[in-house]
Amino acid sequence: MPDSAAYYFSRVPVDPKNPMSLVAAGRAALAKGDQAGAQTQFDAAVKASKGKDAKVYTMIAQAYGESDVKADNAKALSYVTAGEKLAKGKDDPALMIARGDIYGQSDQGGGEAMNSYERALLADPNSALANYRKGELNVRARNYNDAKASFEKAIQLDPNYAPAYNALAETYFYAGKYDDALATFQKYQGVAEKSPGTDAKYASFLFLTKKYPEAQVEVEKVLARDPNNITMNRLLAYTLFENGKNAEAVTAMEKYMKLQPADKLITEDYVYYGKMLSKAGRAQEGETALKTAIAKDPKKAAELQNELAQGYMLSKNYPAAISAYKAKMKSDATPELTDQIRLAVAYGGNKQYDKADSLYNAVLTARPTYVPGYLMRAKANYFMDPDSKQGLAKPHYEKYIEMAKADPAKYKDGLVEANEYLGYYYYAKGDKAAAAPYYEQVLALDPENANAKKVMASMKAPVKATSKTAPKK
Repeated sequence: MPDSAAYYFSRVPVDPKNPMSLVAAGRAALAKGDQAGAQTQFDAAVKASKGKDAKVYTMIAQAYGESDVKADNAKALSYVTAGEKLAKGKDDPALMIARGDIYGQSDQGGGEAMNSYERALLADPNSALANYRKGELNVRARNYNDAKASFEKAIQLDPNYAPAYNALAETYFYAGKYDDALATFQKYQGVAEKSPGTDAKYASFLFLTKKYPEAQVEVEKVLARDPNNITMNRLLAYTLFENGKNAEAVTAMEKYMKLQPADKLITEDYVYYGKMLSKAGRAQEGETALKTAIAKDPKKAAELQNELAQGYMLSKNYPAAISAYKAKMKSDATPELTDQIRLAVAYGGNKQYDKADSLYNAVLTARPTYVPGYLMRAKANYFMDPDSKQGLAKPHYEKYIEMAKADPAKYKDGLVEANEYLGYYYYAKGDKAAAAPYYEQVLALDPENANAKKVMASMKAPVKATSKTAPKK
């Protein structure tokens, strides 16, 4: 916060005989971007201390190292060199950290920066800040494991060191470990001061870990204070969609797209907007948005083709979905089994059950342990034989029961469906003895199943004897 920093540094009364007050004046100038004015004050501070106070050089080096202003590294490092001379070969941890920060400002200075932080730790192994700085440098180099170790060490040394928790959460985020990122950020919230920025980041982590209702609460908290926050308006639209509030999502998305300049819209914006529009029945507009996403990011064409297909599925445009899935599979060197399943589902939606069945068969041949696949194939065969006279679905439901019985809690709904089908199959053929065990199994899984209760009651009811008395005329 350079403006606030400049304000408070400026409040320190300037005393030409007090080096520290001159350093403060220099920092105020540097925070305002006045490098020439800062250097004048810093040189005055050195002169006031007669060049004999190592702390003055350290504080000036810190000023340059912590500043966002791209300063002259050579000049900044000259203060470091002067401070080192006064130390007479003994590294001062604060000065070494400042040296690392100065080198770290340049793209080529990573090696010297890391060397500086290592020197700081040799001088003071308990420096949380030096470990934190090492972690930041490793994140920059995408050495996430080393970064994690450094941040964890900083936290071990100082359990209340808030920046390390924040940085560790972000490291998990960059590594795609969103659950760990959220858990660490929640610890950060316990030691950091509350701010809109903290709430916004927390909302983002909740969204990434698919905790959509909680994410929406946090997003709305931020927007209540800052209604035009671009990122939170985007996230509100995404979250509403994921929470099944599509009409509200469309409204929120269109508001966000008015706030955000068109050239700043990201690929994911068009993907979400396309899915929202498709679900809202605005299929043609949804298709246009998803095609815009593909054009915006050709490298993700195959992945986005899948989103386009899902958009078609939401609008129940099954022929278009089939074409889109086929296009994606054609562009892949080795189509994934999930793509074949999605195409099979699209075929099912288009009532091309034979083609769906063929794909499910291919999936199960490649992966015989995929339990849900047997249920999918059974359904496809059921729709080809809805009155069950041919029993096309029978062997597939039987196989599903065989595979799913190892974990009945996980596959409960499918087991109920499979047993109901087989019970009905035998009941329709008049074989009540064969039907009964299946309906009993349905009731064992779902004791309140009305259909199974009704069938079991009908099978147990005594058959009324035929009266031999002649009807009255």
